[in-house]
Amino acid sequence: MAISLNTDCDVVVIGAGCAGLAAAARLSRHVRVVVIEEAPRLGGRATTFEDRESGQRLDNGQHALFGCYSETYDFLRGIATANLAPLDPALRLTMVDTKGRASTLSCPAWPPPLHLAAGVLSWRAVPMTDRLAALRLAGFLWRVRNEGAVSAAAAVPAHLTVTQWLRDQGQPSSLCDWLWHPLALAAMNQSPDVAAARPFVRALGELFGSSPAASSLGVPSVPLDELYAEPAARMVEERGGQVLRRTRAHVELDVSGRRHQVFVGDRVLTPKAIISAVPWHAFGRLWRGAIPKPLSAIAESASRMASVPIVTVNLWFDRPAMVERQVGLVGTEFHWAFRKANNLVSLVASGANHLLRRTNDDLAAEAERELRACLVGAVGAVCLRSLVVREARATFSLAPDAPARPATQTPVPGFFLAGDWTDTGLPGTIEGGVLSGHRAADAAMIVL
Repeated sequence: MAISLNTDCDVVVIGAGCAGLAAAARLSRHVRVVVIEEAPRLGGRATTFEDRESGQRLDNGQHALFGCYSETYDFLRGIATANLAPLDPALRLTMVDTKGRASTLSCPAWPPPLHLAAGVLSWRAVPMTDRLAALRLAGFLWRVRNEGAVSAAAAVPAHLTVTQWLRDQGQPSSLCDWLWHPLALAAMNQSPDVAAARPFVRALGELFGSSPAASSLGVPSVPLDELYAEPAARMVEERGGQVLRRTRAHVELDVSGRRHQVFVGDRVLTPKAIISAVPWHAFGRLWRGAIPKPLSAIAESASRMASVPIVTVNLWFDRPAMVERQVGLVGTEFHWAFRKANNLVSLVASGANHLLRRTNDDLAAEAERELRACLVGAVGAVCLRSLVVREARATFSLAPDAPARPATQTPVPGFFLAGDWTDTGLPGTIEGGVLSGHRAADAAMIVL
């Protein structure tokens, strides 16, 4: 099938996840952009699909936003959808264990780190003596407030894991079980025993060190394609650009930067700049021929990056099984539960390597057992149906010995990288992806 393609463009963005679309949306204000996506749907690893049986449109995994996601909300405001992921007034986090014990952490709108200290000290999930241990992090949070999260994270030894860093900070096991480890799993998608401390400390500093609003939670009220993917694509197209789906692109670079080529079917684009916004595991497939020698180190690191999965189990009940919009689960295989429309509850397991090979029936039964053990409202509800979603390459590994993450700028002039796996200093989150896209767009504008 022939591709309808406008070959007169300034920048080609390859990959239409949050990084590529954020880059394209920013660039489209000034130049002509072509976005090329191999998959039929936009959104990359944060996308939406239609459940064939119910017709309900579901995200491939639950993605929550926070007030500290400044790049993400800047992106959403630019495409006029920030109102679709409203932020709570302040942090309110309900956790529950398999004995049905529920406790809500509520932080007042006080200057940091006083807001976190006040919230934890009044939180009855853990003994008072253990709550006091949270005050030992006050010095770190004061440093974040004065110097910024980037500086505070840089001071953390590179070899430390999250568990080791928390131990060095004197955090007891109860506080780790009910607060720090759930936050680490949500941010890092990896066991705290394995994930490096630096990106977690960066995320922790962003959440609790800048303002009380930074830790406010924003859960999208619409599927992800409505939140950002389709609105960003419309913006690009309304400004004279193109967004191609189900389309494969191959790149041939001029290492001098004078004439890059992007091959799309039988058409050739010769943009002034190219942004690769594909994930780490797809970087080696970009090329028409051999990987350009100046990029061999980047390609080698990308090939060695390990992937970390997320497993989501969707359960439909005959009545509401949850009262809260979301709850954290303590001492369970699944870490978070989210209430959705049509009596649907989505349970998410991060860092789910050990769950990938279990059968769908087994995973659904496990999720249902844990939900009934934790939530009283689920006990009498009848589960009508389940749907398991596996994202085997949801994020990249953040272990201390993981390969180096590449910079936005590459050794080839006019060729830039975007994606949460690049060196943003953040974990593999939507905020990291959008930040990388904005950086790549800004760098590309310099050469145009």
